[in-house]
Amino acid sequence: QLQLVESGGGLVQAGGSLRLSCAASGRTFSSYAMGWFRQAPGKERELVAAINEISIRTTYADPVKGRFTISRDNAKNTVYLQMNSLKSEDTAVYYCAGNLGFQSLVTGQRGQMYWGQGTQVTVSS
Repeated sequence: QLQLVESGGGLVQAGGSLRLSCAASGRTFSSYAMGWFRQAPGKERELVAAINEISIRTTYADPVKGRFTISRDNAKNTVYLQMNSLKSEDTAVYYCAGNLGFQSLVTGQRGQMYWGQGTQVTVSS
């Protein structure tokens, strides 16, 4: 089983930046595609960004393109989400997730998904 622990959330003013981290343990991290999802109150959980096992493929949700960057360090078993130019609509609980397949991670339709416990990001306007 892949265990995931997020950190780095908090309260920030609109226009500010935060960097989320997700530390993995329990399985071979470098075998997994990793992603960040978020869920705002009253809304469904949505994909924010994903990265494949060796960092040559990434995808971003349209609302965050140009503002957020996903990256990973396989030597540290960690995936990051750099969030810049934050907006009030970015307020949500952010979850780290892993899946053995990049497309499976993005679509959530196949394979075992592993989830962290989530970290709250609140952007004040």
